Amino acid sequence: MKTKSIGFIGGGRITKIFLKAFQNKGVDLSSTIVFDMNSDVLSGLKGQSPDIQTVNTADQPAQCDIVFIALHPPAIMESLTQVSTKISENAMVISLAPKISIDKIATQVKSPNLARMIPNATSYINEGYNPISFAKTFNPTHKQELLKLLELLGKTFEVDEPKLEAYAILSAMLPTYFWFQWRELIRLGDEMGLSKIEREQSVHQSMVAALNTYFHSGLTPDEVIDLIPVKPIGEHEESINDIYRDKLFSLFQKIKP
Repeated sequence: MKTKSIGFIGGGRITKIFLKAFQNKGVDLSSTIVFDMNSDVLSGLKGQSPDIQTVNTADQPAQCDIVFIALHPPAIMESLTQVSTKISENAMVISLAPKISIDKIATQVKSPNLARMIPNATSYINEGYNPISFAKTFNPTHKQELLKLLELLGKTFEVDEPKLEAYAILSAMLPTYFWFQWRELIRLGDEMGLSKIEREQSVHQSMVAALNTYFHSGLTPDEVIDLIPVKPIGEHEESINDIYRDKLFSLFQKIKP
């Protein structure tokens, strides 16, 4: 599959995820240019996606048809200031970070085709859940073209911009709340005598079924929880709930524009 030229300003984890997702779907990456100041990061990306071009200045990716701003919020505005004259007035510019609003990006980028997206790490296997917001000035034809590309990552859906930071907490960061727990359960399964396949299937299949029961059984949350009488870590539930509320809501407040 061929596409327009794609530039990534920033070569960190999310760029790695996007490139892998595109590669999985057969996207031609020969017109994809990635900038990062860390040469080791660029070498790693080149090893994963050998068809991409890697560069040590942001000028070239800024001149692409589609420009992804894959930087942490504190670095975005300074970087845009440095490359603003390189970005075409017809380019599609998509920020992949929370906090920095489309209106703020528009102070440095002349193109009317601005968007913000909160991508999910599960895009790595093309099963992402990725909300996106567009500037009102975004060209409709360009929007459809961009959405067609982004749908290769998984489910990409349009939302109002003020909701993006909530999705950052409840979607983009959500796997981090559970992945380490699954790792520990699988370790315990090893100590309890299960084979690698047995313990991994046990956690995977049970987790999928538990999610489906919670959301699709027709029961209330309390009724679902009551299906299992023995709760080995039940005495810690309130503490865990407090951690969620304290850590996640305070983080939400910090990343809001």
